[in-house]
Order: sequence, then structure tokens, then C-alpha cells
Amino acid sequence: MRVVLMSDSHDNLPALQRAVDFCNQQQADEVLHAGDLVAPFVSRVLKNLLAPLTIVFGNNDGERNGLRQVFREKIFEPPHEIVLDGRKVLMLHDPILLDALAASKRYDLILHGHIHEIKIVKQPTLIVNPGEVGGWLTGKSTVAVWDTQSDKVEIIKV
Repeated sequence: MRVVLMSDSHDNLPALQRAVDFCNQQQADEVLHAGDLVAPFVSRVLKNLLAPLTIVFGNNDGERNGLRQVFREKIFEPPHEIVLDGRKVLMLHDPILLDALAASKRYDLILHGHIHEIKIVKQPTLIVNPGEVGGWLTGKSTVAVWDTQSDKVEIIKV
């Protein structure tokens, strides 16, 4: 299963559209967003995803009621657990308690955002921060692709 991981799109619609186009071209099986969409109007771009989408709220998602209204059963308060291809995933935005969560060995993957920095660590839990889709802080719009079978993660500039 190919899972696209993203975070911190921060209302950058052109960058988010490139990420959606990448997901669709790659025929992603699932897309996970680790928060900071910011406003509900990003749904106009994300509705074009062909793969199922799961989102957790970030600290800059101020219009939560509007986001809940447009994303309905796709958006959750962090931490949010899901199972993909038999692999247990924890989705966060802020990486608070990240080391303790990883040390628990309850998860195959912990996805987080917030710091806008690409991070891939295996300890033995796989921890991924895909960087930022928005590109506002680093100047790079990135996503990650996780292969659930090989457990490999690749960072892609979009």
C-alpha cells in the first residue's frame, strides 16, 4: 500500500493542488494529513483527491467548526489512531510526547507535523514528519510516500 503523508499546508492552494496532483498521478491508496490546513476553503482542492483522506487538526486550524463541516468524518482531534494494511498508525500534529509514544512500541508509524522540518526516524517505530506542503517557512513544498510493505519512506518535492 502506498500512503502519502503530508502536513502544514497553511492555505497554500497552489502547493496543495500540486500535492493532490502528485497523489492522483501516483495512485496513492491513502492520504494522511497531519494538520494545519488552516481554513475550510482548502476543501475545494482536497475534494479532488482520488484516495481516501484522513486529517488531524493542527494548532493553526482556527476555524474548526468550518473544517468539521466540510471534512465531516475525515477530520479528527489528535492523537488519532488508524490501521492501514494491518499497520497501526498514530497521527499527531504537535510532536509533544513523541519519544514516549515511540518507546511504547504500540505503533508502526507515528506521523506528525508542526515544526515544518523533514524527519524520518526508525527506532523501531517509524516516525515521519513530511515537512510542509505550504512551503512558507522552508521554501520547499514536500510530501512523503510510505510503502506499508517495505516500510520505506521517500520525500517528494511537489
